[in-house]
Amino acid sequence: MSQTLLIERDGAVAILTLNRPEKLNALSGELRRALHHALHDLDADESCGAIILTGAGDRAFTAGMDLKEAAERRGQLAAPDEDPAAAIDQCRKPIIVAVNGLCITGGMEIMLACDIIIASTNAKFADTHVRVGLLPGWGISQRLSRQVGPQRAKEISLSGNFFEAQRAFELGLINRVVEPHELMPAALALAHDFADANRKVMLEYKRLIDDGFEMELKDALALERERGRAFSQSLTAEDFTRGKEAASLRNRAQASL
Repeated sequence: MSQTLLIERDGAVAILTLNRPEKLNALSGELRRALHHALHDLDADESCGAIILTGAGDRAFTAGMDLKEAAERRGQLAAPDEDPAAAIDQCRKPIIVAVNGLCITGGMEIMLACDIIIASTNAKFADTHVRVGLLPGWGISQRLSRQVGPQRAKEISLSGNFFEAQRAFELGLINRVVEPHELMPAALALAHDFADANRKVMLEYKRLIDDGFEMELKDALALERERGRAFSQSLTAEDFTRGKEAASLRNRAQASL
């Protein structure tokens, strides 16, 4: 097992930590492969309900591609299991990114591929493709504009300038900003909310949001109706019983507040 990626479990939540703090958790080929295979394994693991992705140390989530290694490998094609954004796309489980420091270029691409982004007040972001002389390949040219609008995406990507967590929140780039000591507790609490939900519904709902987002509204609404009918028809009597029991427990809990 590669030591460049640490894998921990907190019940039904898996925590993946990019573990090259001395290199600002730069994404070497080894680390990218380890992340790809870990996500593949967790996607197939029925005991896992949600995933947190973060970086070791307090300096960086990740500085992006390991440029020194990339220069040494120039001309060599990356293997299919070295594309972290594709591995994230293929994972059915919700992935929360806990950004604890620098999140640069390829780091932003990985972040944008995930489902939820929580950042500490120490986080700083930048897309430096124009400064290092590379075009993106992990999705930022398309995802960022859909997240914040094309004008704001151009300001970020064509300048290569850094901006802080509060600005990222104001742009709608991230879900929330918390103090550094609150980052992992906040990510864990939300991950357990996901993992504790009806797993079957949660996974299908996530897929429905993702697939529908790529469509025109009319087509997406039709997709929701189609999948909703198909899902209802697939439910068993046991599913309905579990649903009623869960609703009853939730109602009692709310009544006690």
